[in-house]
Amino acid sequence: MANGFSTVPKYGSKMIIKLKIYGLIFLLFLCISSCRNEGAYEKRTVFRYNESAGITSLDPAFAKDQANIWACNQLYNGLVQLDNHLRIQACLAKSWHISEDGKTYTFYLRDDVYFHQTDFFSFPEKKRKVVAEDVVYSFNRIVDRKTASPGAWIFHLVDTNQQGGYAFIALDDTTVQIQLKHSFPPFLGLLCMQYCSVVPHEAVEAYGKDFRKHPVGTGPFMFKTWKEGLKLVMVKNPQYFEFEQGERLPYLDAVSISFIIDKQSVFMEFVKGNLDFMSGLDASYKDELLTTDGQLNPVYRKKIYMLSMPYLNTEYLGFLMEDTPVTKDNPLLTKEIRQAINYGFDRKKMLRFLRSNIGMAGTHGIIPYGLPPFDTNTAYGYDYNPAKARALMAKAGYPEGKGLPPIVISVSESYMDVIQYMAYELEQIGFTIKLSKLQSGTQRQMIAKSELPFFRASWIADYPDAENYLSLFYSQNFCPQGPNYTHYSNPQYDKLYEQSLRTTHDSLRLPLYRQMDSLIMDDAPVVVLYYDQVLRFVNKQVENIDNNAMNLLSLKRVKKKNN
Repeated sequence: MANGFSTVPKYGSKMIIKLKIYGLIFLLFLCISSCRNEGAYEKRTVFRYNESAGITSLDPAFAKDQANIWACNQLYNGLVQLDNHLRIQACLAKSWHISEDGKTYTFYLRDDVYFHQTDFFSFPEKKRKVVAEDVVYSFNRIVDRKTASPGAWIFHLVDTNQQGGYAFIALDDTTVQIQLKHSFPPFLGLLCMQYCSVVPHEAVEAYGKDFRKHPVGTGPFMFKTWKEGLKLVMVKNPQYFEFEQGERLPYLDAVSISFIIDKQSVFMEFVKGNLDFMSGLDASYKDELLTTDGQLNPVYRKKIYMLSMPYLNTEYLGFLMEDTPVTKDNPLLTKEIRQAINYGFDRKKMLRFLRSNIGMAGTHGIIPYGLPPFDTNTAYGYDYNPAKARALMAKAGYPEGKGLPPIVISVSESYMDVIQYMAYELEQIGFTIKLSKLQSGTQRQMIAKSELPFFRASWIADYPDAENYLSLFYSQNFCPQGPNYTHYSNPQYDKLYEQSLRTTHDSLRLPLYRQMDSLIMDDAPVVVLYYDQVLRFVNKQVENIDNNAMNLLSLKRVKKKNN
């Protein structure tokens, strides 16, 4: 009350009762509406996983490491794709033809694929179909030096001396042709890599370098938001072109990626159910999650399940085979010493004690388990044989290790336990081993510059063909231009390698691969430690998650139950 006047409206008692009733009805309506919205939200299926390494780009031209590759695989498509058995399947291309000489590839595209209808291509004004010129643009962009894509090496086989200077040709809107300098049987596998994803020129040109955080593709999921270092969210593409049993993929409504750095914290979030998926093992939780024989701890079997299969990753040690100032008078240039090291430690026991039997002992060739022509019945490779190791040392002029100078192994911190185990066993037969601990980045640089006589390395397949591993030993691939880090050179090997590139039939090419693998093992430019294994841990609310030897994450067929 002020100045004798009331500030309350003069309504009658009946009117006040009516207002109260209307107010209650309005509150009830809000409650019902809220409950409905909440129920709709709860029905949304969001797949959640973590990337401790972080994601640096959503541009497929820079899909170099696993974190970027996994994200790009949800956003984009290429001409072809791999299934879980690493067989080439149709994708943007519904079919293709390879010429008899293996040098001309012709792809026939689907005519029902559209780029994501995001803020850039808004429906219906800019519904944009994928055409052959998009493929040509995307591939030329990869080889363009201005792009500086780390995937440019994929197309080093492409013939740029065609009439008009074009290697990639759009014959019409749905036909693309690629010309190679010479036949390369694994070429289709190369095209499955995320570097070869198809992108629209309008979006790339409009965003420039910012295309890395404004991706536009054709994949099962579309970009929604990305707060770098915090969270990346992708949502279902309602116009995706692939179907399964009459139902359009994907089944999930969204994918949410967090970026927790600490691996122990990631494990705790997964156990609490805040993450749906976890890949690989970390020492911080290995013994908690797995039994000593590599099985899932029974404590967790009600909530999660484990998927496992061979991983196309060979872990090894490499010798620098070239006589350089860093290898001068080094006994590692002697073949018998390299062979003695290969025989001198027990790989199976190493895996049992240090890795809970995760993986397979590297007692065969450089080609990993799970990739033809790997065969446990081959006659080449190295098992544990200390007697043979001692005999080889004596043959080299160092009986029981007498007069043999110390052997230095360069290794990064994360693999120190494996190398320490190996060093201990080698010392039992007369070797003196010294470990040189390096930062992983420094070690990679020194390997590329041929500055390390004996170093730890690994090779994860870029594409599912043994050629990818055998190329590491072709003399024309000396690093830093190529991946031959050991500088291994053998004319017989080179002849077989070149013959394999001219052989388009798998049945004839695989025996050549075995011969090359055998030569490598006899010359021993490497010590194969083990062949890795894919481990995936999945919340039991999740179904249909793929598992494959390339460790590629595909979420388009994943289903998730709501609690």
